[in-house]
Amino acid sequence: MKMSKDRASTSAKLSRRGLLVGAAASPLAAIALPAAAETRPSEPVDHVNLNMEVPFYGSGGQAGVETPPQRYIHFMTFDLTTVNPRDLQVLLARWSAAIAQMAKGETIGQVEPAREHGIGFDTGEALDLGPASLTVTVGLGPEVFSERLGLAAMKPQFLRELEHLPSDAFLPQFTGGDLSLQACADDPQVAYHAIRDLARIAKDTGAASTRWTVMGFGRASAGRNQATPRNLLGYKDGTRNIAEPEDFDRFVWTRDDPVWGGMGSYQVARKIKMHIENWDVDRVSDQNNVFGRFKVSGAPLTGTDEFDTPDFGKTDAEGNHVIPRTSHISLAAHENNDGIKILRRSYNYTEGINEVGLLSAGLLFISYQNDPAHFERLQQRLGAADRLNEYISHIGSAIFFVPPAPEEGHYIGQQMFG
Repeated sequence: MKMSKDRASTSAKLSRRGLLVGAAASPLAAIALPAAAETRPSEPVDHVNLNMEVPFYGSGGQAGVETPPQRYIHFMTFDLTTVNPRDLQVLLARWSAAIAQMAKGETIGQVEPAREHGIGFDTGEALDLGPASLTVTVGLGPEVFSERLGLAAMKPQFLRELEHLPSDAFLPQFTGGDLSLQACADDPQVAYHAIRDLARIAKDTGAASTRWTVMGFGRASAGRNQATPRNLLGYKDGTRNIAEPEDFDRFVWTRDDPVWGGMGSYQVARKIKMHIENWDVDRVSDQNNVFGRFKVSGAPLTGTDEFDTPDFGKTDAEGNHVIPRTSHISLAAHENNDGIKILRRSYNYTEGINEVGLLSAGLLFISYQNDPAHFERLQQRLGAADRLNEYISHIGSAIFFVPPAPEEGHYIGQQMFG
């Protein structure tokens, strides 16, 4: 691997070569995603190419944020099991090297013979499946920047635990975490393989242990030029999601935060349980009022097309708002929240049948914003008045800072260590 000429040479610092030894870290092939053609929202481009590669290395934000959402996700959080910053540094370097290889559809070491030397092997279940547009996005929780590891001076400005919100009904087993991995791909086994091998590396380095995880499918938020998907309640989700570059610059990416580099973002993850059986016995006309949209077309109740701008002031002959003020889209709309927008990157999940014989399913809600207060502002209103609350419960939550992408020859969060 090529070494940077300005690398620090003090004995307290680790060399990149030392950090990456044993991990596959060959340069990523220069395969660029084709530029998206300008299309009308009613003519979405939503093709799946299992040979598509999404570069891990770069000079901007990490892959998996602005990347058009793939079909599947495996999300996992971790607890730190060390007080030595060097252990975290080693883990982030080895994760980075492994992610770069898997993003190309390659193994992170030998599959045969069986492992003999620590982390230098691959479990093999993604062999021959192709890269499938795999992205793995790494997040750092508040505890990373505590005095425990001596990294408090490197803490991003707005990274903190979220405020208590009206919708909170958390279960400890789905809450918190010091590190996060968001693996998205168009093949579920490719996403699973990435998390499996990265979790194994975390264990082998002694830096972190698994905390909670969700496997999701059927992306529940649309990216630019993608058809709007549906959540498990049957409604189109993410019709008005951030899509334009100027909105990413204004609402998603940080600039001078933290001091060691911009083009990061704050990741909020929420596990939202849906009370499916209760929802299914409600009449569709009432479901439309809960969301503020028509179920089939996705159009706002004041329009005829999915992408019609909602008219929140329109009333009927009796003076009632056509889009109820307690509807989901009314409470979440940027027009009603001082222009605030967040990027949604959510997925449906199902876990079979619960202990009382009901469907265990819901939404893995993930959002990105350059200030977590923006999420809190929206969720304060939704949690207090959204009629959808009758049918959902926020049972899990965590917050992380997602550093910028590393350039080739570097690793995630390297700037934190000097």
